[in-house]
This record gives sequence, C-alpha cells and structure tokens, in this order.
Amino acid sequence: MPLPSRTRLALTTALTAGLTTALVLTGPALAQTASQTPPPAPAPAASEAIASSAAALPPGVEADWLSPRPRPTLYTEAAGLPSRRDTMAAVDYVASSQIAAMAAEPIALSTGSNLTQMSSNWVAATFYVGAARLARVTEDPKTLRFLSAVADHYNYSLRGARSGKTLLNADDIAIGDLYEELYARRGQEGVLMPLRQRLDWQVPHLARTEETPALVWWWADALYMAPPVLARMSAITGDPKYLNAADKEWRRTADRLWVPEERLFLRDERFKDQDHRDADGDRIYWSRANGWVMGGLARWLESVPADLPSRPFYVDLFQAMAGRIAELQQDDGLWRASLLDPAAYPEAETSGSVFYVYALAWGVNHGLLDREAYLPHVLKGWATLNRHVLPSGLLGAAQKTGDQPVSTAADDTGLYATGTYILAGLEIADLNGPAQSLPEPEPARDTAEVIAATTPTPPAPVTVRGPEETRRREAEMRATAALSYDPAVLGRPSTIAPLAPPPADLQTPRAVARFAPDRLDDLLWENDRVAHRIYGPALEGREPPSGSGIDVWAKRVRYPFMDRQLKFPNYHVDRGEGLDYYDVGRGRGAGGLGVWYDNKLWTSRNFSTHAITRTGGDEARFNVTYRPWPVDVVRNVWETREFSLPLGSNFTRMTSTLNSNSDAPLIVGIGISKRRNANGAGFVTRDAANGRIMFWEPEDPEHGSLGIAVVADPSMVEGFAEDADNYLMLVRVTPGRPFVYYMGSAWSRGLDFPDRRSWEAFVADQAFDFRPAP
Repeated sequence: MPLPSRTRLALTTALTAGLTTALVLTGPALAQTASQTPPPAPAPAASEAIASSAAALPPGVEADWLSPRPRPTLYTEAAGLPSRRDTMAAVDYVASSQIAAMAAEPIALSTGSNLTQMSSNWVAATFYVGAARLARVTEDPKTLRFLSAVADHYNYSLRGARSGKTLLNADDIAIGDLYEELYARRGQEGVLMPLRQRLDWQVPHLARTEETPALVWWWADALYMAPPVLARMSAITGDPKYLNAADKEWRRTADRLWVPEERLFLRDERFKDQDHRDADGDRIYWSRANGWVMGGLARWLESVPADLPSRPFYVDLFQAMAGRIAELQQDDGLWRASLLDPAAYPEAETSGSVFYVYALAWGVNHGLLDREAYLPHVLKGWATLNRHVLPSGLLGAAQKTGDQPVSTAADDTGLYATGTYILAGLEIADLNGPAQSLPEPEPARDTAEVIAATTPTPPAPVTVRGPEETRRREAEMRATAALSYDPAVLGRPSTIAPLAPPPADLQTPRAVARFAPDRLDDLLWENDRVAHRIYGPALEGREPPSGSGIDVWAKRVRYPFMDRQLKFPNYHVDRGEGLDYYDVGRGRGAGGLGVWYDNKLWTSRNFSTHAITRTGGDEARFNVTYRPWPVDVVRNVWETREFSLPLGSNFTRMTSTLNSNSDAPLIVGIGISKRRNANGAGFVTRDAANGRIMFWEPEDPEHGSLGIAVVADPSMVEGFAEDADNYLMLVRVTPGRPFVYYMGSAWSRGLDFPDRRSWEAFVADQAFDFRPAP
C-alpha cells in the first residue's frame, strides 16, 4: 500500500536527518498519574517536556516517538458497538503513549528484568505483538519504524543462550513474533535466521516421543509466548515440523494444567498441592494465567492450518474456556485476579481482563463464538478498560509481573496490558465488518518504498563533518553498494520461502521420470504417492561413497514436486510438500541389491547409462545399466534393470537381469538400510512365506517415520541376513534370466499411512505379479 504524499514527505525529511537504530537511550521517564476514571485530557506535561527537547535527542531516539497522539474521547459505554474510527483512535493513542514511555527510558544492559523499557524479554515482546498488528493497518509509519529499530538494536536475536533450559524458555521466544512479522513484510532472510536456528534446536525436545517428568512449557503463560511463534514459522517457511512439535508440547501442557470440571487452567503444577490454595483451601485460578492461554489460543489458531488433525482440540478448548470466562465476568465488566475468589482481591485488575476482551472479540470475529451471546461481554469489558486508561495514555490497574494473584494499584501498568489492549481494540474495530476466516494469511510483502520509509537509517559516523567529508562518505557508500557481492544476482530462491504450489494445470496427478544432469546425474521418479531417486555417473566422481542404493523422498502432495524442491539450495528442508531426509549412505536404501557371498554383500557403484521410456502420464518407466563389479575374486557381475511406477501405487516394479562371467546361480541380497536414533532401531518384519521384508523406521522428531517394503517371488526366497548397514532378503537368481521384485515406501506425515500398522496392513493386502514382461 503506497504511503500518502504528506507521509512520504515527512519520512523523507526524517531519513535525511540521519536517524539511527543504535538505541543507546537516555532521558527522563514519563510521569504517570493514577485515576480510575481519568478525564479526556491531553497527555501530561512530562511528554511535552520530552518532545520539546527533541533538538538534543541521543542517537536512536526519533522525536516523533516521544509525542503521543492527542487523547481522544475514550468509549466508555457498553450500550452499543463503538465505531471503527473511534476504536482505532483509542488504540492509536494507547500505542503511541506506550512507545513514548518506552523511548523515554534508558535501556539497561541486561534486559531480563526490564519492566518498562525497550527490551528483548517477554514483557516488552508482548507489547510488540500488539504494536506489530497495529502497524499492519495504520498509515502512520511511526509504529513500524519503532519496532524496526528495536529489532535491529537486538540484532534479531533472543535471550537465553547460557543453558539448555534457557534455550527452551518460552518467554525468550516471545520476541520471535516481531522478527516473523518483519520477515513476512520484508522478506529479508537474516531477520529470521537467529530465531529459526533457535527453533530448530528446540524442535527435537518439543517433539520428543518419550514422556518426561518435567514439561518444556510447564507454566500456562508459556502457551502465549512460544506456540504462536512456532506455528507462524511453519506458515512462513512451509515446514510443518515447528507446528507439529508445538502441537505435541501444547497438549502435554494441557494434560497437566487443564482442569476440565472448572474449564480453566492452573498456572502451573504447584497449584495442585495444598501449599498453593486460597484462604478457603480451594485451588487458585489466576486471571492472567488463563488470559495468557486464551490469547495464546487465538494467536495459535490464526496460523494453524485447517487440516491439522488436532485443530478441533484447540477449538473445543477455546470455546469451553470462553463459556466459563463469560460466566466469571464481574458486574463492573472486569475479571478479578483470582477468578473463583473475587473477594480475595476485590480491586480492579486489567491485565487478565484485557486478554478476555481480546479473546472473546477474536472468537466472535472468526466465527468460533456466537455473536449475540458474547458481544455484550466484549462491550462491557471494553468500556471498563477504557475507564482505566491513565492520563499518561497507559492502561492502569494492571497487575505487576508474577505467578499468582496479588493486590493491584490503580496506577500499576504493564507492557503486556497495553500490548493486549491494542489486540483487543483491533478486534473490536473489526466487529464492525464481516466475519473472518481461519487460518489468517501472513501480511503481504511491503513495497520497496514502504520498507525504506519504515526502516530507520543509521547516521554517518561522527567523524563525517562538513560538506567535503559528506561528499566523500556518499562516494564511499556508492562504492560499497556497487562492489559488494549480491546473492540475489544468481536468482536462487530464498532459503526460508515455502514451496509455492505449481499452476493449477500442473497439479494433475501423474507419474514422471527425469534425468537430472543439473543434480549430478540423479534419476528421479515419482507419482501421486511416492518419490524416489538413484544416483548417476557425475555424483560417483564427486562423492566416492555414493552407490546404487535407492533414495526415498517424503511426499505429501498428489502432484510432482521433486523438481521444484530441488531448485532450493537445501532441498532437505520440508517446505510444505515434502523433502528428502532419507540418508542412503553406504546402504541399499529402499530396495537396492547386491550379491551375497561369503557373508558379505558385494555391490555396484552408481548407474552407468539410462533410458526413459514413459513419463508424464499413468506410468513412469525407465531402465539403467550398472558396470561390472567384483564378487570377491571369484567372479564379476553386471546388471540391467527396468523400473516401472504406475499412478496410484506405492510400489515400483523392478525387473533385474544380472549377468556374470560364471553361469553359477547367484544369491542376491535385496536390502533396506538400517536406521537408529534416540527412539531406537525401528521395526523389522521378515516374512519368507510371502516374500516380504518390511522396515518401519524409528521416528525422527522433526519429520516422522518412513516405512519401506521389499517384496519378491516367495519361491525364490532363500532366507534373510543382515550386515552392518542393511537388513537383507536373500533370493536365488540365475545369471541372464530376468527376475521381478517390488520396492515400496510410505511416510507417516504424508497423505496415506500415519503409522506402521496401517502401512503393513496395506502391504499385506497387495497382489504382486512376478512374471517378467514378455
């Protein structure tokens, strides 16, 4: 969306002024005065004093940040829905007031305990969540410039690098939402790299298959901080591993902290014991803890795909909580700090209440809650929240940081309260329009003009003084731009971008085969269910360990995807349609063969020649040759093999003809590569009577499990063996006489076989024809 001309002019002036993102801030703090029902008056004199000192601003502070918008007439009646215009005026006012308050304080070197300053901790991050959503819909670039400067100051990094526990701390992930927002709008890869690296480290722990006494997200607040960030990372990258891992830990946390009979969450497991009870000996249900959960559910469901199997669990949970929260709203429109014991802390408390107003309004807007039933609760709460907006423009009566209900003063404020006030106001403004669908799309990319206008520019070094130095500096910057290598000139896709679906006319299921000299002579084949490859002559020269094993690609779409996936520098990343995470290594992969002699498997190198005979329709068919290879010192063997994969099948039919300089029969080992990880060695099923060997791999926490099956003519099966790399089915073969066998695969995160049982039942139900083609 282009900026209005007057805004562009103001931004040009600001940019030429040489404003910096260093953000080593000094200056007086904004004064705050407390009032339950403040009059609609201008912001206090403290802000005016700050603004008047703009001429002496330290590096990093923009004068515009220090001037809140004029105080509007805040909507304080619950009789009707306020207009979008009036609601946005309130939101803009509170947001600009909070930015002014933050920008007026110095930044502490350690950010962990910061409560009011710009910081990378959860306190500030929860304000950035609301401010970033506001920046999507406002034409005023101030908010996004402020957020950009904060993110740049912290170099797009996260706290918590000192230990494994802190690397997993959900609080330190909360700022990731800001980095994701900036990436979504700008597409700058470096903005997302530190966050993605941290989440990649977390995924195996979140997706662990074994249950552990301790949770990663052991407190209810965590469900607001981290899961939405992981869900957005999947939406942005196309890689579902982040979402799947978060889904597992989310439900673990709910199993421990959700109390179905109360339809509420405990803050953490301490509140189950007798030492954490209220005066009557009853369990304590903290308002803000449940607010974190409801707000977190809303943000989580914005990114969760509609076909996530567990999505109904979250929708049901959100609706159950909404019903209970509506029952617990007090006569003044707020909720008390202790939800089931309002008399224990009778004073107004907004930091939990604002989450409920936001979540209930969000639920109505997205069709999850009945408008007629819940709108009165939303309007009543919103009207009362506005009565607690202090003369400073910040939301008062916000309980301080902590882990349970405590008394709250009328002038207590919190960045999490103002951040969520923004979210609530945006949802109330949207109540004036039609219902919205889920999941919500990521914001569209900004134009180059908007990016330039909303990204503060560092000033020249202080040594640049006078017109001559200014000209020299400008010439140096032009040279830097002209002489620096730019990866974009190669036209390679972003390492972060999801795999874009092909045009509609190319989404028809079909079976294809392709020789890929661009990938060192790989031979690729796939249909609507499986995808595979074998390695060719060029790779044999480049990677001496490569051989004639068969690679398996994990696939979750019905149309071909391998070619598009291979265009990325790293095709081992799931971008939404599948990936290659199978490591053939020195093994046979999924159905490669060798000659079993003297308790050893003797194998060929990569294929030598190839010919594709059918592709693009109901069958992919090709043949390859393998150069002679030695079997100990007793003989040489060479092979021709035809591959056929029909549409609708998980099995590639292979017709192998082995020739040798000896007429003696061969014992051929058809193999499946072994796998072992922290989840064990998988499951091997050997069935000589039906000529089958099957292997269900141990689960990979990031990508799930692959199932492999090899099927041969039972009359040829001599038994089974294994070596260091492979599980083998042994068949007796006559040199020069073709024989047929089948190789099939499945993926637990694909479209057809979620587990070992369903895969093995499918294999057992298949009929195979072992007759060579005439």
